[in-house]
Amino acid sequence: MADSLRRLKNGALCKYMQEKLDDWYQDYHNNTCDENLSQCCELMELSSKVQGQLISILNAVSREGGQYAGVEILKNRFLPLLGSCFATPSSMMSPDTSLLKESLGKDRKIRELANNHEQELQKLESQLLSTRLELGELKKELSDAHLELQDTKTKSATTLLATEDEILQLKSELRAAQDHIDELHRKQDALEENERQLRHLKDEIAILSSEKSILQAKLTRSCSTSPTRHRSRSPSPQFRTCESPTVAMLTNSSRHARLVSRFNDIYACERLDAQNLLRRYIEDLEMVQRILFIATTESFHAAKTAFRQFKLRVRKSLSPTHSGPESLEDAVIDYIVRNLDLYDVQASVSDVIRAMNVNPKISFPPEVDFILISSFIREVCRVAFAMQTLDVQLDLAFSSDGELFSETKYRRSYDSDYTAPLVVYHVWPALMENDSVLVKGEVVTKRGALWSSGKCRSRSCSPVRSRSASPCCSMASRSRSRSPSPLRRSGTPRL
Repeated sequence: MADSLRRLKNGALCKYMQEKLDDWYQDYHNNTCDENLSQCCELMELSSKVQGQLISILNAVSREGGQYAGVEILKNRFLPLLGSCFATPSSMMSPDTSLLKESLGKDRKIRELANNHEQELQKLESQLLSTRLELGELKKELSDAHLELQDTKTKSATTLLATEDEILQLKSELRAAQDHIDELHRKQDALEENERQLRHLKDEIAILSSEKSILQAKLTRSCSTSPTRHRSRSPSPQFRTCESPTVAMLTNSSRHARLVSRFNDIYACERLDAQNLLRRYIEDLEMVQRILFIATTESFHAAKTAFRQFKLRVRKSLSPTHSGPESLEDAVIDYIVRNLDLYDVQASVSDVIRAMNVNPKISFPPEVDFILISSFIREVCRVAFAMQTLDVQLDLAFSSDGELFSETKYRRSYDSDYTAPLVVYHVWPALMENDSVLVKGEVVTKRGALWSSGKCRSRSCSPVRSRSASPCCSMASRSRSRSPSPLRRSGTPRL
């Protein structure tokens, strides 16, 4: 501002304006109207330049005093001057003009607005200060919460590690407990098996004692009878006395338990021996297990057929001479039980081998024969034949490849897929009694194996063998042709 004032003071504009004013005054009367107007306009232009500089200085001075500095001076001296430029001569003579009143009212409003503005500004400043204080408190709380969160994370990580260690320890303890429980179950099963065998032995001892007493009683009665009566009653060991019906019942239960135990022994011993023997010639374990399973089912079929034929022959032989309190059917069964050694098991073995040679599900190297497992087939036939003599006959469950797996009927082999629902092939059949499972069988279950081309074996590569070249079968046939009828025994028919 001082620089602008100094430039205005030292400038030549004011001097030039004064000189122009003096010249115009001297030549005013000599000049024309147009010349005087041009001189006046020039002076007005010069004065406007000076006024512009003064107004800029006024603005600078008012800014130096603050926002409302110099308001009174401008109001008292500048506003009346501006109002007098547009007022009439009469209004200029009156000190109390409407414009002055209006300016005073506006000035009052300006002061009120300024006061209100200052108050609002103070309120805003106080609110800003309180907001800053609250913001500082919130920042402090946020930092505290962040520290607490870090501490919680650390504690949670430590707790998680400890929990994982506890879980691993509990899992190990659970496995140990399960192993212990399994061991206890095995011991319990072994104890129950021992107790069952002990009961069977006690039953057999009681049976033998009762049979001994019965034989002694019969011997005593036979000694007191006549020789003719003695000869007529001696060849009838098949008749059971009606004086001791519980003896036959105990005999049936004892034979039932013995046959079931023998069936399990064949599965555990003879089957494994036959499997090891076949593995010398067949590398495929599945084919070996199929062969043994089919041999077992065919043995039961052959034994049942032989039992029906044997039973018909016994009935035909005993029906003419049968007399006694028992029925003919009981006498036939009793005779078969007492003379199981008359069963021609070799014929059944030959039938089984003949059926296996034409079975399309199994194959065998042409240089060997199914006669390798004839001992296994013989034992299964004997057990199956004896099972037909029980009061409730035992038989194998119906089985087919691709059937739905049943927990009550089978158990899975060790190499099975325990999530597969269908049976690929059977390892051992289930033993049934009155449509209830007595002994579970063993099967192999695998997903997708039924539809794979490698699992569907064919008999096309193994031609059907002729059984005429088998020396065992030829010798058996010759012996059967030379042997007399089994229904002969000292003048009385016997089977």
